[in-house]
Amino acid sequence: MNLDLTGKTAVVGGSTQGIGFATAVELANMGASLVLLARNEEKLRDAVGKLDTSKGQKHGYLVADYFQNDQVKNAIQSWVDAGNTAHILVNNTGGPPAGPAHTANIEEYLTAFKAHLINNQILAQALIPGMKEAGFGRIVNVISTSVKIPLNGLGVSNTVRGAVANWSKTLANELGAFNITVNNVLPGATETERLTSIISNKAGKTGNSEDKVAEAMTNQVPMKRFAQPEEVANAVAFLASPAAAYINGINVPVDGGRTGSL
Repeated sequence: MNLDLTGKTAVVGGSTQGIGFATAVELANMGASLVLLARNEEKLRDAVGKLDTSKGQKHGYLVADYFQNDQVKNAIQSWVDAGNTAHILVNNTGGPPAGPAHTANIEEYLTAFKAHLINNQILAQALIPGMKEAGFGRIVNVISTSVKIPLNGLGVSNTVRGAVANWSKTLANELGAFNITVNNVLPGATETERLTSIISNKAGKTGNSEDKVAEAMTNQVPMKRFAQPEEVANAVAFLASPAAAYINGINVPVDGGRTGSL
């Protein structure tokens, strides 16, 4: 099974921590050169310094705030205009704040839509021409199991994640002929800062301790534990590999069996 990414370049969003950083580590271990994209330059420099270079990889980073579409567009376009191309794009950014859909204001929806779908489109449009020229492309979107079954209390997230999933399937149909695949990885509850925030929010609303909230959440998972970021990253990395060449337009849950559907 060919998992070798030597000579390939990957752009990974939200890659200074959590699933994004774990994905960058795994792709580098497989031989890819990484371009990390996030807003904190100090954390980016630190993350780049932790990536494997034993196969001659050359890593770098781009600084942009995902809440500022112009920053993302300028950063990636400047990189492409400098003669760079990427074979792999991993779209990943933190989810919107928790809360019901019916009480969320319009600005919350617009902010989430721009941070997720619009940035994904900006990055894809900038990198797809290079993928076509190379005859190899992988776009992997890290979204949520809510695209299969909406999660209670995550109204804005459920809505926007669903939009990204359908955008992805549409791209898969359009780009498959160019040997570019587009797939989604759907993490379940994963031990990241995002999960810590969700647990804290639930504890505050219910009056239960955070430990009790976490226990109730893991009890909903057949494996009775949260995922580690590396376990989600492994799925992303496989979909980015040559071995996954004929896997296109699908959702891959990595949730320990929690989602109540196939």
